[in-house]
Amino acid sequence: MTMDFASRVGRVEPSATLAISNKAAELEAEGKDVVDLSVGEPDFDTPENIKDAAKAALDAGHTGYTSSNGIPELKEAIAAKLHDDGLTQYDADNVIVTPGGKQALYEIFQTVIDDGDEVALLDPAWVSYEAMVKLAGGSLTRVDTAAHDFQLEGALDDLAEAVSDETELLVVNSPGNPHGAVYSEDALEGVRDLAVEHDITVISDEIYKEITYDGVEAVSLGTLDGMEDRTVTLNGFSKAYSMTGWRLGYFAGPEELVSQAGKVHSHSVSCAVNFVQHAGVEAITNTGEAVEEMRQAFAERREFLMGLFEDHGVHVPEPQGAFYMMPEIAPDGDDTEWCDRAISEAQVATVPGTAFGTPGYARISYANSKERLEEAVDRLAEHDLI
Repeated sequence: MTMDFASRVGRVEPSATLAISNKAAELEAEGKDVVDLSVGEPDFDTPENIKDAAKAALDAGHTGYTSSNGIPELKEAIAAKLHDDGLTQYDADNVIVTPGGKQALYEIFQTVIDDGDEVALLDPAWVSYEAMVKLAGGSLTRVDTAAHDFQLEGALDDLAEAVSDETELLVVNSPGNPHGAVYSEDALEGVRDLAVEHDITVISDEIYKEITYDGVEAVSLGTLDGMEDRTVTLNGFSKAYSMTGWRLGYFAGPEELVSQAGKVHSHSVSCAVNFVQHAGVEAITNTGEAVEEMRQAFAERREFLMGLFEDHGVHVPEPQGAFYMMPEIAPDGDDTEWCDRAISEAQVATVPGTAFGTPGYARISYANSKERLEEAVDRLAEHDLI
């Protein structure tokens, strides 16, 4: 039997980050010692109070379906957090709770994008944005920020040339994956001006908002004048609360968008897991100290790894948030080949910048111990990769 597959599936490739992680797992299964710097996952356990809240919810019988958009307690806690961030336009009814931030993004793209609609991405851009746009039938226009050390302000003229009245959606991720850049308020005001001029809806992906360094604060795009009713704000629990496997995220937007996206949500996932939502209430209301401890650990690792690369003369734009950096490892060569050699020869797993729309670089996650980070750099140097 020959099976026919939907054309939309043929438009996308498997996740490059997961492909590298799978390769690392295969080598480890063969007994190889792999330093895996490819994963976008905190290396900390979920804080105990969150786990205790989940256990209590299980014991209390919170194991059935919930209302599709989320339990009231969690939506109210999310709305309170958004208000604390200055996003006072969102109330609990403006929130949809999803099984992970990735599902939140998928629902937004499916709700807003029609066949042929144009979506603008800021490169380097997280790998799944492109795939989700293609699955929704959209087309892409891309703006490269690499020449500006991944900051947006210097690329605003390029963005102005890239977008038009035909642009339906712009995706902004700050603090960003894969680069760790935090966009300045001036840069975001430039985004605002273009969005208002061309009537563009903007996704503000703030999944790393709580992880910033050196006193830098990530501005929520929806707080700017003129962006209140054209911004969809997305966040989740995976990164700040070290809850990747719990699969809990959310987005907030204008009432009409939430109403339409709720159709996609209810017909695809029904609801997020009941007892996980109860754990989410605990996370968002009572885990500030643990979040700060993890943030400080990431800050120390960032400084440590930056120093190691500097010792080897490798240019790395300094990240101001998240837990990634992108060293320029193949300015005149093939970053995919470099990453293949890194894992095959040095047993160091990284992700090629090409996967994010930025060839010549590699994404490195410093969600690992200082000892392992040092081991990784030593191996790369030993194999003449840096």
